[in-house]
Amino acid sequence: MTKARDIASAIPAPSTVSSAELGFLDGVTSAIQTQLDAKTAKATLTTTGDIYYASAANTPARLGIGSSAQVLTVAGGIPSWATASAGGMTLINSGGTTLTGSSTTISSIPATYKNLQIVIRQFQPSSDGYNVNLRFNADTGTRYRTIENSQSGGTELSFGQTLIEFGGANDNGNTTSLIIINVYDYANTVTWKTCDQNAIVAHETNTSNLRFYRTYGAFNQTDAINSVNFTVAAGTFTAGTVYVYGVS
Repeated sequence: MTKARDIASAIPAPSTVSSAELGFLDGVTSAIQTQLDAKTAKATLTTTGDIYYASAANTPARLGIGSSAQVLTVAGGIPSWATASAGGMTLINSGGTTLTGSSTTISSIPATYKNLQIVIRQFQPSSDGYNVNLRFNADTGTRYRTIENSQSGGTELSFGQTLIEFGGANDNGNTTSLIIINVYDYANTVTWKTCDQNAIVAHETNTSNLRFYRTYGAFNQTDAINSVNFTVAAGTFTAGTVYVYGVS
């Protein structure tokens, strides 16, 4: 019995075909054309960084290289390049909203963000020593609680206020105040809502000095927050701009 030999060594090569070329046929188990048809054409990729993807079953396609800093995402069921999301914050009330009169409301807040951040710049009351008050969803019921920093630590507290007292006692002739309010998980519909504030305002009788406030607020409703309302504790607003940001 002779040993089995591969096709390249078993058959003398014609003058125009080398044994190496014949060796490519060794192990072929189906029609060569069938095997070739199953291959993806190298010419599909034309540019450095191109990638293959299936545009349909058994249908290879080319996704051209994206631009610098773009990320791979999915659109319409197929991969595509897109500008990376910046995350961060999106201003909901374009250009900001001026605080005027005794009450200012910002409504139609979409439920598409994780948190809200409210920035109030240059709040000024018409009378000395008054602060900004906050309500949600036009709700004026006794469903709120303001919590000073000293009241933390698990102290039992009741609701019963009709608003959250934010802002601090500001001088009525000074527009250097800055108030930052964070409203957390505002769009959920199963829990009460919580928020906090950092505020710096001019002292109402010694305007070269400041008052600083770190305050918390609670609202005992489970509805998603879709509007915020600001009032001044007494008198009216004479200055101030509110910016409501959605935090991704």
